[in-house]
Amino acid sequence: MTVITTKAIVLSAIKYSDSSLIVKCYTYQEGLKSYLVRGVLKAKKGGLKAAYFQPLTQLNIVAKHSAKGALNTIKEVQVAQPYNTIYKDIVKQSVVLFLSEVLSYAIKEEEKNKALFEYLENGLIWLDLHDKIANFHLLFLFNITRFLGFYPDVSEKDSLGFDLLEGNFTNTGLHSNIITGNDFYQFKKLIGIHFDSIDKVSFGKQERQVVLKIIIRYFELHLDGFREPKSLQILETVFS
Repeated sequence: MTVITTKAIVLSAIKYSDSSLIVKCYTYQEGLKSYLVRGVLKAKKGGLKAAYFQPLTQLNIVAKHSAKGALNTIKEVQVAQPYNTIYKDIVKQSVVLFLSEVLSYAIKEEEKNKALFEYLENGLIWLDLHDKIANFHLLFLFNITRFLGFYPDVSEKDSLGFDLLEGNFTNTGLHSNIITGNDFYQFKKLIGIHFDSIDKVSFGKQERQVVLKIIIRYFELHLDGFREPKSLQILETVFS
């Protein structure tokens, strides 16, 4: 066992027995880690609280990491970045629930990636601080492909289509993984955009759903085992 002090972002928490949780976190120091948090569902003064392990909560933890691939344990925890609005706003809650599910499917590598961690960290802080967030999840997922290794090759971005399988813009081909026309036009709006300029990107309700489904298809083609999130329907309802 090695004792590690690190920042961590909660990706998921699954009930284990009557009183415990298995919590998956993306950590700054060691990448993806899973923890068995015993007794956390039974109220204890001064102990670990289940509220610490809500989706995408940002924590500082002291943890024991096993070298044998077994579940790790958390000794100490505190909230590193308290959110002011995310858990009070039903729309933001829905966005965070959806993104946590996507990230749980998308992030598989155990190796640390500090640039990815900082992107997640800063994106969630931005979400907490801003009100115009209808397009946030689109840009958040589109730009995260840069850290996961399949950001679009934009060298031919003036082409008339985009090949989701190859990850590049093209003027040739008519197979099912090439988007053209209005779908292509809407998808292309996300290129080169940062969070602070996202309110300048205009999507109608239907267009937003179309772009999100394109992004999910893009993830499915490039990430082994990735599947459509169960919370997608909730998100579509919130923004409909």
